[in-house]
Amino acid sequence: MLFLLFLLLIGNGAHGLQASAGHLARPGNNETAVKAGDEAAETIARAVVLYREFRSREALTEFKKALALAPGHPEALIWAARAHVDVGDFIPETVTGWRKKRVEQYRAAERYAREAARIQPDSTWPHFFLAVALGKLAEFSGTKKQIALARGVRNAVDKALARDPDNGFAYHVLGVLHRRLAEINAAERLLALVFLQRSVPGGRLDESARLLKKALQYHPDIITHHLELAKTYRSLGRTDLAREHLLTVDRLPARFSDDGIHKRNARKMLEDIARNGDGCHESC
Repeated sequence: MLFLLFLLLIGNGAHGLQASAGHLARPGNNETAVKAGDEAAETIARAVVLYREFRSREALTEFKKALALAPGHPEALIWAARAHVDVGDFIPETVTGWRKKRVEQYRAAERYAREAARIQPDSTWPHFFLAVALGKLAEFSGTKKQIALARGVRNAVDKALARDPDNGFAYHVLGVLHRRLAEINAAERLLALVFLQRSVPGGRLDESARLLKKALQYHPDIITHHLELAKTYRSLGRTDLAREHLLTVDRLPARFSDDGIHKRNARKMLEDIARNGDGCHESC
């Protein structure tokens, strides 16, 4: 009895997260500490440029250099968490031990996100990226662990939204989670209750659509918002609305490193709809 609670698409994480010297939390008041803080800010700025050039692994190295200069810097911690997820996502399945290598990256992302949340608990982004990291780990976990991780994701997303109700990406995560949970059938839920003594959290497709539409209100040009809403509409039997958003995905320019993958998935889903109509096959 295996099911994936959801697949988070981190390539579109904290688009609004900016790294600049003005945001740097100074490690101290003495001249050495200020100099280290300035160097860390410059390092973060360089890393962000690399990240936006889709060079996540190189960016991660620079974010870690910034943390060596300014330990516990929350912005560097958040960016490091995000970069670790990206690095994990792009480990090819053809690489020996690719599952283990991805899990190592996602666990590192979780550690950085938790540390950022400890240091900066009132910020939305540490909790958001903790949700992302936990969701990625769920892909490679057994059923019992997936159930626990689902609750952890929901808790982290709720905290992210409590700190910033305008975090559109958090609504995206919550919308995808609702769909994944709604797609778990009654037999699987019963088996989880009987054999694992764990109840599976509930989810609703209509709520998934509402949350993903809310995410689009904040970021109408984010490809994965449209793609995930299309998947939810197809699950609801609204193939017409699904096609609209899939065609939008095809028109939108790529902004993130994994948008090319999402565009290919959207085209496959369009082809699948053309062949099978409302039936949901491997593209969903």
